Amino acid sequence: MGVFVCLPLVLPLTALPIARLAEQHLHPRSATRLLAVVGVLLALCSTLCLALLMVVGTAQLPGNPLPDSWSDPAVRDAVPYEVRAGVVAIGVLAAVLGACGWTVYRHVRLRVRAGRALPAAAPAGPDGVAVLPDAVPYAYALPGRPGRVVVSTAMARCLDARERRALIAHERAHLTARHHLFLLAVQLAACANPLLLPLRTAVAFSTERWADEEAARVVGDRRVVAVAVGKAALHSHGVPDAAAGVAAFASEAGPVPRRVAALLSPVPTARLWPPSSAHVSLAALVAAAGTALSALSSLNATVSLVRILHAATPL
Repeated sequence: MGVFVCLPLVLPLTALPIARLAEQHLHPRSATRLLAVVGVLLALCSTLCLALLMVVGTAQLPGNPLPDSWSDPAVRDAVPYEVRAGVVAIGVLAAVLGACGWTVYRHVRLRVRAGRALPAAAPAGPDGVAVLPDAVPYAYALPGRPGRVVVSTAMARCLDARERRALIAHERAHLTARHHLFLLAVQLAACANPLLLPLRTAVAFSTERWADEEAARVVGDRRVVAVAVGKAALHSHGVPDAAAGVAAFASEAGPVPRRVAALLSPVPTARLWPPSSAHVSLAALVAAAGTALSALSSLNATVSLVRILHAATPL
């Protein structure tokens, strides 16, 4: 195995350049799927690396449940600096598992609490939209069986009929495409390796862009969706006279302005690979090579360690 067993811990750095480039050059649907798959694969390889280091480190500790032969010198030599790295890996892997468990628990708890509270406040209508009497403007998609769109009365008053239709279509797109699963996957990946945090941010943005494009397709007017996105964001932040600020809002920096600017641009081309451009192609190749090398390093380390442990374990 050698030092290659540790490569998956740092190889996620190779995927970072494609996070923003995928947002700029790919359809948001393709960007979401690509970044989610890359992030999850790199996180799995990173976690497997920690597990391999932990196995050898655990074999050195007194009272461990593993066979005594697993602490054979041949096993210790299979992983570089196994005494220190193995002990550190135990704590790091425990922290990773704890963070992932807390993320899943918080996700499930939020969905359950929201689902229990919603029917008593405002049962969903025949169109699956639940309107909550609330002076705070908001709208969100609540996954479940069936999934529902929740809109406050304050938000409904902020928008006209076409804009409300665009907002509801946006939230329904989140439910239809199951965006919460993509977001949960990249959140778990970021818990496994903090180097993947930029991918989590990129996927959060691309899912919103994906829903924007679906809403534009349903409504048939990209500008209406852009105005609805801008007005909803401005009213959510308590900005007065939201309609007057939408035009200038698209030119500012930030996720929502970039969404508005994208909606005021032509429809993005649906493709799975970035266009032929030197820096984009280089970033894509580096990310692909890094992901492949991470997977191969983890696989090679796993096979090598299994062979060594198998040879060291008496039948």
